[in-house]
Amino acid sequence: MDVKQLLDVMTPEVYQRISTAVEIGKWPDGSVLTQEQRDSAQQAVMLYQSRHNDNAEHMSVEAGGDIKFKSKAELKRDFGVKEPVLESDLNDIARFGHGDL
Repeated sequence: MDVKQLLDVMTPEVYQRISTAVEIGKWPDGSVLTQEQRDSAQQAVMLYQSRHNDNAEHMSVEAGGDIKFKSKAELKRDFGVKEPVLESDLNDIARFGHGDL
């Protein structure tokens, strides 16, 4: 089977099952992936991501085949981390009177 055929028959459900198997090292039935299976499955996951991953996570292959790197700010936004607002940040505006300049 060539790459095009593989990608044509791989559904999102199949992709998710293969991706999970690569992540945890086991197939859904609990059997352990051999190193050869893991390598082949990882390649299939990356190929699928390169064609279909329009909303790529950090350090994954996005559509077009590039690896997606997210900035610290993007990751904080994605994970819902809010920066604390310090009282000193609220008082950063300098105010001058007309005669002070």
